[in-house]
Amino acid sequence: MRVHGPTISFAIPLSRMKKQRREGGGMRELPGRAVPVNGRHVYVEESGQGPDWVVFEAGQGCGRTCWDPVLPPLAGHARLVTYDRAGRALSGRTTQRLGIEDMAADLVAMTEAVVPGAFVLVAHSMGGLVARRAAERLGSRLRGLLLVDVLPETSPVYDTWDETTKTIDRWLAVAQRLSGFRPLARLFGGNLRRLFSADTHQTMLAEDFTPAGTAQTRKEVRAVAAAIPQFRARPPQLPKCPTIMLSAAHAAKGRERQNAAIREHQRRYAESLPDGRWEEVASGHFIQAEQPDLVADRVRRLLGS
Repeated sequence: MRVHGPTISFAIPLSRMKKQRREGGGMRELPGRAVPVNGRHVYVEESGQGPDWVVFEAGQGCGRTCWDPVLPPLAGHARLVTYDRAGRALSGRTTQRLGIEDMAADLVAMTEAVVPGAFVLVAHSMGGLVARRAAERLGSRLRGLLLVDVLPETSPVYDTWDETTKTIDRWLAVAQRLSGFRPLARLFGGNLRRLFSADTHQTMLAEDFTPAGTAQTRKEVRAVAAAIPQFRARPPQLPKCPTIMLSAAHAAKGRERQNAAIREHQRRYAESLPDGRWEEVASGHFIQAEQPDLVADRVRRLLGS
């Protein structure tokens, strides 16, 4: 794997972020820091307390904020680590096009810098690809793995993913140009309003639904497209730790059949693991926002508490 050190500049400088919080009000505020990884930086927030550790990997187009609903019910059980991948939100822009392998290397490096021992890893959607590659290098440090509506590469949805990627990219290119106009940015992020608290939603709008944030999402979409043939040719090693796969049961209108096929491949993946469990959840894709107590409970099970 080749890892290069790109030029880094914060997408939203911390001074500007603090000014936004003072002037806009309602934005979340947690202590965080920039952690060097592989010649770049990722922005990390730590919360909670206890002897155990939990690390969260966000899905495509999302950063640390997408885990906000799960943090309160876990705060008294473990130290919680959320972060923005390089190029996203407060981690700063990067000129390099990072692949899933690079993101996995960054995740491993971040945990080596922040987490002193073993931990449970929680990953959503695209983050599951990152987490499964990282698991190969984490070894015994990985205490448990919770996959939140993660799509295995075996799914037939990926058979035509190149064409799907082109369609998504064309839409995102338009969104990237228009997201500098704040009312339109709020429109693009409107579907998240009902899922997240007002302060989290405002932070998402300020960080992710911007021209820079959308540009990074386009890079992540392309990274998935490039990774699927690699995953199919060389699937990640099966995690040896206890693993739970959560599948979203609620599908968007018109996608019921596709969602059923996805759930079936998620079930098959979980059953292929040495210590895997599959569970269908009454939720849409953002299970951590719609069912945060359930996600927190499954994390506690993996922690053994």
